[in-house]
Parts: sequence; structure tokens; C-alpha cells
Amino acid sequence: MQKRMGEAVARVARKVNDTVENKTDSLDLANCKLMTFPVGIYKAMRSVTEGIHRISLANNELKSITSRFVTTFSQLTELNLAGNYLHRLPEEITSLLHLRAINLSRNRFRHFPEPLATVPALETIDLEENEIAEVPTDKLASMASLRSLNLRANPVGPEVRLLVRPLVPFDLLLSPEEPIPKA
Repeated sequence: MQKRMGEAVARVARKVNDTVENKTDSLDLANCKLMTFPVGIYKAMRSVTEGIHRISLANNELKSITSRFVTTFSQLTELNLAGNYLHRLPEEITSLLHLRAINLSRNRFRHFPEPLATVPALETIDLEENEIAEVPTDKLASMASLRSLNLRANPVGPEVRLLVRPLVPFDLLLSPEEPIPKA
């Protein structure tokens, strides 16, 4: 058990070091079994955080994202949080003025994360395979940059299915309706 944990920590450290040393614009910590975003990374990446535009924390065991994470990586254009245990986002997500794409598929959202509706540059929202039944259609319709909203495999209500072009200027992806069983 300790050996596996040590290997996981070493893998994360290597990935962070590669990003810092090569001054790349992305940090890939997918599949690292992270339960939280390691606090030590803030210090290790202090010199390059402004240059980080893409982060993947997909397929970990994250239950939340902190406001510190959002404010530290304020220049993000893409954030992949697919395959975690998230059920809400911090309000500070609205400060990500350059965020164009967010992947929140395969998480535990029961409600549409409303702070996303005020992220100005957001073009793509992927919420496939969550538990979302209601969507703030009025707020979504006013998102000028939104091009694609994926709500497949969510128990969305029938009112969401009425959101078709030209009412909304984005692609709305939904699972096919289940046929009504005959009595």
C-alpha cells in the first residue's frame, strides 16, 4: 500500500517537474488517484502558473475543486475534470475569463453548475453521465460564446428537450428519449 502511494506521489512530482522545466502550457495529472489537488503543487509551479492554459485532472478521486485552484490557474482555457466525484464548483470559476472548454462528464452533479453560466468565453460544456434533471435554460440561452452543451446520460426534464435552434445558439446533445412503456 505505501509503495503504491509512493509511486503515485513520484508520478505526480515527475509530471509537475516536466511542466515547470519545459515551461509547457499544460499540466496532465489524469489517472493519478488524487483525492485532492496537492497543495505542494502551488509552490512548485509558482513560476509558471500564468502560462498554464490546459489542466487535466480526469479520472482521479476528487470530491471538490478549491477556490485557490481556480485563482492560481487563472489563465486556463481548458479544464478536464471528467471521471471524478465532483458535485459542485466554487463560485470563483466565474473568474476564469479565458476558459473555453470544461469537461465535467462522469461526475456527481445533480444540478447544472450555475457559475458556469457567467464564464464569458466558455464555448463547450460537457456534463455527460451526471445526475442533472434541471437546467437553467434562460441563463444558458444568454451565454453568447456557448457552442456545445453535452447533457447525454442525464435525467433531464422534458423542458430541456424543447431547447432547439433557433431558441439557443449552441448544439445541445441529449440522449434519445426512452420510449414510454405500454401498460
